[in-house]
Order: sequence, then structure tokens, then C-alpha cells
Amino acid sequence: MRIYICGDSTAADYDPAKTVQTGWGQALRELMPEAEIRNHAMAGRSTRTFLGEGRLDRVMEEIGPGDLMLIQFAHNDENREKPERFTEPRGAYQENLQIFIEAARSRNAAPVLLTPICLRIWKDGALTDTHGEYRAAMEAVAESCDVPLIDAYRESFRIVQEAGEEGSRELFMPEDIAHTGREGAARFAQAIAKAIRELRMPEKA
Repeated sequence: MRIYICGDSTAADYDPAKTVQTGWGQALRELMPEAEIRNHAMAGRSTRTFLGEGRLDRVMEEIGPGDLMLIQFAHNDENREKPERFTEPRGAYQENLQIFIEAARSRNAAPVLLTPICLRIWKDGALTDTHGEYRAAMEAVAESCDVPLIDAYRESFRIVQEAGEEGSRELFMPEDIAHTGREGAARFAQAIAKAIRELRMPEKA
């Protein structure tokens, strides 16, 4: 099985000789030796910029029948301070997700949507809910397009919450609320790997 990952910095590969920053897609390789992981995730990309830079086109050159396309975006789509990345959750964001879905299906590959991993933002001792509009928008696309949805947000939120405000610092890069170190990436990837193995793909995928 080949798994293609389309996403942002939270899923991307990093050079372990240069940094302990690790994306969950990078960590997935060790957890799923039965699969060939082709990680196209790139830091700073939203659905808009990933498509605009032709990164999906590169995936389409390789992907084929029986492959999985994992699609996870939101962190950069919701950044209104960078309009070149921003997409409205109930507008271009949903439209762009459908482009990924249709592209995968055009190659008889199976698209899978993943909600974004949570941000480590604690307030008054409670972990803050994040990405709400984009999670809801993605869930709506998954339902309308009959695409499997892996709720990576829910699992990452659970892991961070259980670690606690101080303990969860060990899952992320220093003074960082979004990017994981090796431990955090491994923990999140474990949950995602489990969900992938439990997938029940719709017949038309």
C-alpha cells in the first residue's frame, strides 16, 4: 500500500540531523512498515498554496489505484494575516478539499480527510478548543462527498489534554504551540496509524 500525504508543517518531513522537529507524517513511516509513505506535506502551505504551487500535480504523477491520499489542512488556511494562504472555511477551503478528493478518485485512489492537529493553547488550566470552523467545514465535505474522515484533532486534543499543561510541553517544540518534536509526532502518528488500519472505504472510492 502506498500512502500520499498532502498537508502542512505539522505533517511534513524534517532532517533529523538538523532538528528534533518532526511531523506526524514523518513519524508514520516507522509505525506503518507495511506501507510506502510518500510525504508531500510542506511547511506553510494551505489548500490554496499547495494547489497554486502545483504540489498536487506532483502527487498526481505518481498516485494510482489502491493508493491512499491523506488530506490535512487548516493551520494556514485560517491565517487571515497572510491573505495568500487564507481561505474561507465555508468557501474556498471546502472547494479546494473537493479538488483533492476528485483528483484522487480520478486515479482510482482513495481520498481520506484528516482534521488538523490541535494547538497547545492552555487558558486557566484548560486546553483551548481550536480550528472549530475548519473542522466543521471539513466534516461537511466528508459527509457530502462520502469520504472517510480521520479525526486527528480529537485524538491530538485527547493526548495533549491527558499530558497536562506542563507535560504537554514535551510533545511540542520549545515555546511552540503547533509544531511537534519527536515524542509528540510519534504519539499523534500512533493514533493516525490506528485510524488508517480501521478505515472502511466507501465502495465508490
